[in-house]
Amino acid sequence: MVEVNVGGLKLKNPVMSASGTFGYGKEFAGFYDLSLLGAVVCKTITLRQREGNKPPRVADFSGGMLNSIGLENKGAEYFIETALPFLAKYDTKVVASIAGGSAQEYGELAKILDKQKRVDAIEINLSCPNVAHGKSKGLFAQCCATSASIVAAARANTQKPVFAKLTAMVSDVVAVAKECKAAGAHALTLINTLPAMAVNLQTKKPMLGNVSGGMSGPAIKAVALKVVWDVYNNVDIPIIASGGISTAADALEFILCGATAAQIGSANFVNPFAARDAAAGIEEYFKTNNLKNIEDLRGKLKI
Repeated sequence: MVEVNVGGLKLKNPVMSASGTFGYGKEFAGFYDLSLLGAVVCKTITLRQREGNKPPRVADFSGGMLNSIGLENKGAEYFIETALPFLAKYDTKVVASIAGGSAQEYGELAKILDKQKRVDAIEINLSCPNVAHGKSKGLFAQCCATSASIVAAARANTQKPVFAKLTAMVSDVVAVAKECKAAGAHALTLINTLPAMAVNLQTKKPMLGNVSGGMSGPAIKAVALKVVWDVYNNVDIPIIASGGISTAADALEFILCGATAAQIGSANFVNPFAARDAAAGIEEYFKTNNLKNIEDLRGKLKI
């Protein structure tokens, strides 16, 4: 097995599901044993139930998909009572993804989840493009100070590893990454979906009820690779790659550019076995190329 250590979270392999694309694992457990994954990153939760955006919420386009779910979820209590007992059946790490309207809310959620033994780490969603934050209506991850304050609030309330999920929609992602590290983030998840939209020529209406949403899939892979490479070369902190990763080859490219782990997202909708197959493919690549551990490949891009 290609074991990795992501900011203190030890995984049996580098493959993780991406938040929002895997639910709480129940849908995919009918296809394969979730224990084959390094970690399951659950759908983002908030303190209380959230209704989300109006439909339609999903649209296809030539490069992938758009979604505008709006972080719909049934709240922290439901997650603890239903998702965690189910995931306890599997020998894989569980990462809870959290969101809120303020640093205080993130801190409260981290405190609640800190008491849950089945939660192995917390991913802070600072960059969902389907919700509006603050007076500027921008993303938390677009402000260094705000990102740092949220990470600090979470760190102050949990002993579990904390990952900050950032956006590419900034002038300097390295600056944000540095602030998150300084505030105590154990690792960074790069990147979230990108704001985008699609229209229907016949109806002359947007394809999404919220007009715009988050773009994911193969179209954003090249952007995510560049962000991972830039952060790897400027910030000494583990990176979890996310964005357009569908296969073992995709994940290995991100590891080559500096990532320690890789999340499979919208590819799960096209192929429910995508994450399982990626984990197996990475192991086969390491065996074939006589690589002993992740450091034999991580960041070894030849320039």
